[in-house]
Amino acid sequence: MTISGQEKPLIRVLYDESRRDLREPGHPRPVRLYLWEPRRPVAEPAPLVVVSHGTGGSGSDMEWMVRPLTEAGFRVAALDHHGNNFVDGYEPEGFLHVWERPLDVSLALDVLAREQPLGPVGVAGFSLGGYTAAALAGARVDPEILWGVLTGAVPVPEIPEFPGALEALRKKYPEDESSRRVVEGAGGDLSDPRVRAVFQVAPGVGGFVTPASLATVRVPVEIRWGGADTICPYEADTRPYLEHIPTASGRSAGPDVRHDDFFAPEPADPAVRVRVGQEAAAFFLQHLV
Repeated sequence: MTISGQEKPLIRVLYDESRRDLREPGHPRPVRLYLWEPRRPVAEPAPLVVVSHGTGGSGSDMEWMVRPLTEAGFRVAALDHHGNNFVDGYEPEGFLHVWERPLDVSLALDVLAREQPLGPVGVAGFSLGGYTAAALAGARVDPEILWGVLTGAVPVPEIPEFPGALEALRKKYPEDESSRRVVEGAGGDLSDPRVRAVFQVAPGVGGFVTPASLATVRVPVEIRWGGADTICPYEADTRPYLEHIPTASGRSAGPDVRHDDFFAPEPADPAVRVRVGQEAAAFFLQHLV
C-alpha cells in the first residue's frame, strides 16, 4: 500500500497479456505505473486522476501536474507508455501506434479496481497524452490518415525525440495487408466508461482524429494550450478538439507559452505549468468530487 501524503510514488510494472512487448515479442506489454495517494482525501474512496505523459516523456516527469492533484485530495496514477518513454527507451511504434496508449490507461484502471474500489475517475494528458485522454472519452483516429502517414502520402509531424521514427517503423512493418489491418483496427472505440472528466494540455494528434468521434464525447473536457506552441500548434492540434467536442471549453495559457514550457528544465515561463496544474486540480474538483 502507498502512504497518504507521500512525496515519492509507489512504482510498479503492470503487464498486458493481450499485447506484446515491442522488444521481446514473446513477452507481454509492460506498463510502468507511478501511484501517489492524496495528502488528504476529499472523499472515500478517493477520486482518481490518471496522468498521461507527452511524446518521449515519462509519468515520473509530470510532477507539475501530480502535485496540485494530490494536494487537492486526489489519488493520482501516472504511466510510462511502452516504447515512448525516456526511462526504457524508444521504439517507433511507441510514437506512431498512438492508439495503444489509451489501452495502457484502461489496463491500469482494471488492475487498480481489482485491488480496491475506484472513486470517480478523470484523465489528464499533456501533448500526445492529451490525445490519450480524449480517446478514453470517445475520440478516434482516422485510419485513412494514419495509413497516409505510414505510406508517406501524409506528412508526418515533427518528432524531435525520434527523428527517424517513420523509417524505423517501415523496416519493422512493411506496407502490406497485415500492416493495413493493424491500422484499420486503430480506428476502433477506445473509450472507457469509467472516465468522467478530461483535462488536455497542449494536446497532440488533433488533425488525425475524426470530427464525428469528437462529437460523441459527453464528459466534461477542459483544454489549455500555448500561444507560441510550434510542436502542437493551436490550429492543427487544439482547435479540432475545442471545436468538435460539444462539452469542451478552454483558453490559452499565454500568447508566448511554448510547448517546451511544460517540460523544459529552464522554461521561458516557469509559472505556466504550476498555474495549469492548479487549474487542472480545480477542474477535477468541480467534476469528480
